[in-house]
Amino acid sequence: MDEKNVEVYDEEGAHSRKDRPTGSTHFGDVDFNEEKTEEIGDASWREVCTTCCVHTPQEWGYISIGLFLVLFFLYFFLLGLSLLGTAAKILGGCTAGALFGDDTNPVAGVMVGILCTVLMQSSSSTTSIVVSLVGAGSVSVKIGIYMVMGANIGTSVTNTIVAMGHLGDGDELERAFAGATCHDMFNFLAVGVLFPVELITGYLRHLTGAMIPKERDGAGDKWEGPVKKIVSPLSNVIIKANKSVTKDIANNSGDCSYGGKFYPVTCLGEVGYKTCVPSKTCEADENGVVLDEDGEKCPKVGLITCDKSAGCPAFFQDGASRRDDEISGGVVFFIAIVILVCCLIGLVTILQKMLMGVSTRIIYKATSINGYLAMLIGAGITILVQSSSITTSALTPFVGMGALRLEQMFPLTLGANIGTTVTGLLASLVSDGVSALQVALAHLFFNISGIIIWYPIPFMRKIPLDMARTLGKATRIWKGFPILYIFVIFMMIPLVLYGLSSLFQQGSKGYTVLGSFLSAILIFLIILTVYRWYKGGLKANVLSSFKNRQRRKGASDALPEDMEYIKAELARLRDHTGLADEIDEVVEEEQKLKEDEVED
Repeated sequence: MDEKNVEVYDEEGAHSRKDRPTGSTHFGDVDFNEEKTEEIGDASWREVCTTCCVHTPQEWGYISIGLFLVLFFLYFFLLGLSLLGTAAKILGGCTAGALFGDDTNPVAGVMVGILCTVLMQSSSSTTSIVVSLVGAGSVSVKIGIYMVMGANIGTSVTNTIVAMGHLGDGDELERAFAGATCHDMFNFLAVGVLFPVELITGYLRHLTGAMIPKERDGAGDKWEGPVKKIVSPLSNVIIKANKSVTKDIANNSGDCSYGGKFYPVTCLGEVGYKTCVPSKTCEADENGVVLDEDGEKCPKVGLITCDKSAGCPAFFQDGASRRDDEISGGVVFFIAIVILVCCLIGLVTILQKMLMGVSTRIIYKATSINGYLAMLIGAGITILVQSSSITTSALTPFVGMGALRLEQMFPLTLGANIGTTVTGLLASLVSDGVSALQVALAHLFFNISGIIIWYPIPFMRKIPLDMARTLGKATRIWKGFPILYIFVIFMMIPLVLYGLSSLFQQGSKGYTVLGSFLSAILIFLIILTVYRWYKGGLKANVLSSFKNRQRRKGASDALPEDMEYIKAELARLRDHTGLADEIDEVVEEEQKLKEDEVED
């Protein structure tokens, strides 16, 4: 049957692939989530072009409205991501700055990279700061390389948060969480292989060291992607983070305490970019330049700063302390989450309406492009938006609704990993010395090496995808699993490993023995847990417990409706049989007998 006849058949009421002679699944079918990838048939490019371009004038009108709404929600989705990152930098800027330092070991370096990226919600910011610190000599090249490894892992927390926007639909949540965590799994596996290789051989350090010149001047310019230029005017009016706070704290050239380098915020006259300074010791000279008591140019104000073109944002406060700025950051963080959830719901709803009735064969044919070409596309998009988090977060809803398969998401994610290294390379161009460029190149070759290991060979490529699918299936058992996953993977484990590794850096035999003892206990507990999980029945017990919980919850949700039905039936039976009147008479007689007994 040709496509036209299939469409007519659909109009007559086919809502399942079982009802269609072709056996194809369409968006909106009742059994849409039952179709497996290997069951999807192939479509011709003629069918794709026909579905895409052949429409009635009325349909083109609906499509135009749909595209406008998609762009509208997408813009505010990007704004929400921008505000989320800015708020995270304000909330975690002082803490992240304190984590950076050269007096650390490789394990702590990776953990610092993870924690700082989670705190600031931006691997680009972390790598830029690391590159700047290496260029200034505050962090060694060796430790800087381990920090950017950690930053690679930490960057994937943002799209994992976005995946939780699908909590209302179990099928969408499973797909979205799998799509988000395929980024995590690749980064974990890449670090798992390349960390020991770098530790033993110094592969990245020696490779990049041979590529850079002996000397160079810090010449170059910063570049901001066009998407940031579109979103920044609105986000800077709301709030703007002072990125130099984290860098200065890491360089030990400032702190966030009251009376320190950044606080209290004081505006000399009217609130503005040039007049608001960190302390009252700063004054404006005859040219309007604000200088401190030593004649040096005053730094920008605290965690929330003013923009040269947009002026001071809405959340900027004259006389603010660190606590005031962090409260404002927390409020903006909450607002950003609300914006993201609302835009995510809007995007998914509009896209589902636009794809309603379209065959999955058509969609998958249109999105099935060569993996290496997909990497180039992912890298190009990330270079434009200057954030791998934005790229992967924007793709996650498409995976959740079923328009993009996990196999298609994976190479786009790998390309985003390559694209995000451009930010570090640009930061190294405006930094003096060759060390900064070396760390930026190490970030690039770390991602390239990871791709070479885990993508070209099919069975190696299957490992991170299968791991991501397993995590996606875990949401079927418990919808709260993504929250637990984020807390354990991106916060608890890095903090524990950072604390343990720091014990070995104290220069005391007591701390070293304590660190060794705690490490031995941790290793023993991990081995015991793994053994009990696979051999001791722990896995079956946990799965059974969660399944029973889900079953009880389902029964509880259905109970009110059942109870109303039962109550209605009982009332009908009482009215029909007169049983209620007889019961009332019996109750009255018993009550009367009791009263007589009391009187006697």
